[in-house]
Amino acid sequence: MQIGVVFPQTEIGSDPGALRDYAQSAEGLGYQHLLAFDHVLGANAGSRPDWSGAYRHTDSFHEPFVLFAYLAGLTQTLEFVSGIIILPQRQTVLVAKQAAALDVLSNGRLRLGIGIGWNQVEYEALGENFHNRGRRSEEQIDVMRKLWTNELVTYDGKWHKITDAGINPLPVQRPIPIWFGGTSERVMKRLARIGDGWFPQRFGPDEEGRQNIERLHAYAREAGRDPSEIGIEARISMSQGDPDAWANEASAWKELGTTHLSVNTMGAGLKSPQDHIDAIKQFKESIEGI
Repeated sequence: MQIGVVFPQTEIGSDPGALRDYAQSAEGLGYQHLLAFDHVLGANAGSRPDWSGAYRHTDSFHEPFVLFAYLAGLTQTLEFVSGIIILPQRQTVLVAKQAAALDVLSNGRLRLGIGIGWNQVEYEALGENFHNRGRRSEEQIDVMRKLWTNELVTYDGKWHKITDAGINPLPVQRPIPIWFGGTSERVMKRLARIGDGWFPQRFGPDEEGRQNIERLHAYAREAGRDPSEIGIEARISMSQGDPDAWANEASAWKELGTTHLSVNTMGAGLKSPQDHIDAIKQFKESIEGI
């Protein structure tokens, strides 16, 4: 099971030195990947009395592609994971180009997690359709994979048209792995057909977790795929439990066949970037031997 960290997007601040120190510390501690959340802009909840979204304009988010490109030059082995890029609110070909460039600059250290998002405010501002985002994302994935694996592409789809053109340079990984976030029936079935991995959320390594993983595996078999081809990355929050609880949870995820695990230090009352570094050190010590 590969162990990584969730980049503390909303709490680490904007000092480039602190971002560097965090990534280099994670790598030095033996973590194998760094996962970052994504939001392009936040809504002002004050002007929206019925706002129920998890984030707002006061929450800080570093843009993942730019962040990863910066950190790629400061690290050697750390894999960079978007968890998740909100794909349908972005131009497909541009995402393919950015991902390929990052994969080249990091020497193949990108894992592209994608999702369809929930924030209509972002879709409006970015000029994309919120209501067809799920169906459109499937075609987006097809377009990106063709661009990553072919010098020239001709594509005439429902939402995309490319006429004898291609990106250059092509990525190191051909294609770049695409992982999915989300737990809805449609997302799970889409993932089982065309995804490389899954970020399960909203449940733990309990009976509900086991049932959801079994559901994914059943969908994969229905699609004619070997379920072992699909990676699974769980997440443990340091805001809940203690070192013994984290170790037990990590063991339980491993027993369920999880291939990757990340620790999230946000929401744990930490006050500084150094506190986050100290926290991931403590977590790593707590799961030694698992």
